[in-house]
Amino acid sequence: MEKELPFILQFYDNEVSLLISNKYGYSIMDAYRKFLFSKTYNMLSNPELEMWEFSPVGIFDMWEAELVTGDPRNSLYIRRD
Repeated sequence: MEKELPFILQFYDNEVSLLISNKYGYSIMDAYRKFLFSKTYNMLSNPELEMWEFSPVGIFDMWEAELVTGDPRNSLYIRRD
């Protein structure tokens, strides 16, 4: 999986940055930076968590939960409320 991880991350980088940019009006580069330096991205890039099971929308929801609450684990995609 180590070899595939950069390709998986690149897919999420593109998709989630676009979602952030579209919703919040940031430029693509600003949206990418906000995602790249988030706890959500840190979790996504950890191969032990296997978060590539989530859709980009799910990862975006986690990023938004982190933005609002400070913790991506408050996302409905993780909590399953």
